[in-house]
Amino acid sequence: MKKIDLLGLMLLSAILCSASAGVAGDLAEEQTPGVQPEATPAAAGARSNYSFTLDPGGIPALDGERSAIIVISDLHLGMDDRYAETQKNRAPLVDFLQKLRRAPNIKELVIAGDLIDEWFIPAGTDTYAGKSQIEFAQAVAANNPDVVAAFNDIIRDGAIRVTYVPGNHDLLITSESIQSIFPGMAEARDERGLGTYAPDGHPEIAIEHGHRYNFFCAPDPLSNQSIAPGSILPPGYFFTRIATLSVVEGKPEPGKIRPPVTPNSLGESQNLEYLYWKVWDSVMAALPIKEDFEEKIITTRIDGFTEPYAMSDVMPRQAEAGGFIDVNLFKGIQDTWDERQTLNRVAVKIPVRDAIVKSASAAETDNQAAVQYFHNPESDTRIVVFGHSHEPRMIPAETHDGKTAVYVNSGTWIDKNAMATMTFVVITPKGDERHAGLYHYSPEGAITTMDTLALAGF
Repeated sequence: MKKIDLLGLMLLSAILCSASAGVAGDLAEEQTPGVQPEATPAAAGARSNYSFTLDPGGIPALDGERSAIIVISDLHLGMDDRYAETQKNRAPLVDFLQKLRRAPNIKELVIAGDLIDEWFIPAGTDTYAGKSQIEFAQAVAANNPDVVAAFNDIIRDGAIRVTYVPGNHDLLITSESIQSIFPGMAEARDERGLGTYAPDGHPEIAIEHGHRYNFFCAPDPLSNQSIAPGSILPPGYFFTRIATLSVVEGKPEPGKIRPPVTPNSLGESQNLEYLYWKVWDSVMAALPIKEDFEEKIITTRIDGFTEPYAMSDVMPRQAEAGGFIDVNLFKGIQDTWDERQTLNRVAVKIPVRDAIVKSASAAETDNQAAVQYFHNPESDTRIVVFGHSHEPRMIPAETHDGKTAVYVNSGTWIDKNAMATMTFVVITPKGDERHAGLYHYSPEGAITTMDTLALAGF
């Protein structure tokens, strides 16, 4: 297993654990962070010759046309700076949004999930502090006033459409709560906690967060219904609460050694339960807490959960070696994955074993863009943008019918990231071409091109 650093640990809450953290390296082969698969000649496309800028003079190649679509994601705006992941980068984000507001070529701004963070909160903290979700959202706004004001200025101007797509860290956040702090913001939702957005007139583009395809992060409307009726919280929520506590505590020595679980010969469901435990055990080994394994440290009080829970409630356990593997929360989750995917509108079903084993891989998040869109004969999508993994990259591809395509991950704006932070995507339609670009914004306001691609034939 690879060595895990603190920056990697802070990303674990994004996709259970990021490929850069490597905590599940013994479960699945992963793509090296930042290294793109070699494109086939037909998929290679051509570099875009657009010189992107947010200067008031505009993008020279667009001749004053307002057509560029900007995608950002994973801002993770927090309620409390004792643990919020975005603090130093708030000022550059405000600067970016103010420049974007004045830029003459910007048509849309899309926020592809994890705008506000309801997950990255220490396990013992009452998320809503006894109040409502709307009051929680307003507390996040009060802790990030300049960022919220910058978004609202753009919305009020009306020249640039601002659209929000839910992520996993804000999958419970209702439209009412969003509108309470961002009045007039457009929202793209399909099932609860999910959304995919295609800008008007551009069915060839799909923008979503990417958590729909992750075993630990996709909404789970099936498990725990007898405990929390109506809940959709997936296990990644509980993991993230413990992970945040570990980060806040400075990764202390564990309070007690967790009891081991061993494989048994009781069938495929139990084999999958063991794999589920193994992923949990790997990340908990990377994120120790001083509290005891049986101590009721996770304060819930959201989404129908009313009781406090311990690590022993969320991690599978075993009375004796080789015996039956059981769990209190998410009992039987490995057996309902196919139904869960149907409810979450997953177009191409992911085998449950792959979903569990590859849940820790950022490369698998990227791969699902190709599986769900490019290789799917029912899809005409040629440009896909995800967030979620915090790993900005551009991967040229080819569709099922031989057309050029591209996947871009928009990265993140949190302060500390194993790869680049403060990254964004630009999609520019121009005639029968689509120009896609991945860019980095510096604290000083400079824009650096990370990668570009031009696609023809639209």
